Amino acid sequence: MNRIDERIKYRIEQRKKVLACFITAGFPTINSTPQLVLELEKAGADIVEIGMPFSDPLADGPVIQRSSQIALDQGINLDTIFEYIKKIRETSNVPIVLMGYLNPIMKYGVDKFLQTAKSVGTDGIILPELPYEECYRFKPRINEAKLANIMLVAPTTPLTRVVEIDKITTGFLYCVSVTGVTGANIGSTSKKYIKNVKKVVTKNPVLVGFGIKTPQDAKEISKYSDGVIIGSAIIREIMQGKTFQEVGNFIKEIRKGLDL
Repeated sequence: MNRIDERIKYRIEQRKKVLACFITAGFPTINSTPQLVLELEKAGADIVEIGMPFSDPLADGPVIQRSSQIALDQGINLDTIFEYIKKIRETSNVPIVLMGYLNPIMKYGVDKFLQTAKSVGTDGIILPELPYEECYRFKPRINEAKLANIMLVAPTTPLTRVVEIDKITTGFLYCVSVTGVTGANIGSTSKKYIKNVKKVVTKNPVLVGFGIKTPQDAKEISKYSDGVIIGSAIIREIMQGKTFQEVGNFIKEIRKGLDL
């Protein structure tokens, strides 16, 4: 078991839900990421996903796209992100997942990237554009690096395919709540889909992301899942000029809703 498994097991034993928070590396400032991660952990985040900025983020909505561009303009790169994680690990054991796109990783070198990620204290990897059929090119290398291989399913994923994706996933299954990009709205169709996913997934906990904006959203969606992932709402708070402490207070409200 790595830190992700241990943390999720702890929450399940408490009969509470898992809260994962997404942030963009190098946003709002090039040196702010470690501080923001620690603030989120203090506020109740069980897992922190650190987005690796890329110029063509296919799965990201306008809010996260904008934060990625700001980070890229400030000179963010993979080596800088690894330095962030090393800094975080000086004081924290919060599970860290790197989320991003294949192009920068391929340029960096897949094996070098995975081994470095593990050596600095990363626990898992999410590659949104990596389809099930191509996963076998990477899964053995991800396993060798002892990182969780977190896969995604979406409303367009047939349930028979969800079952197969569950088999090759480790850590947790990332259930995208809507057809579209981050920041979209969740409706009744999404809830029905999430219920169906939870029925067929037998190996992994199911965490739901995309479109969760408020404590009420988180509380409602957590009824049908093992936890939630919140990202665009955090980035939006920062873009609106909120301090990290105020962002932490927002996450505390999300956490309260999940703990009821």
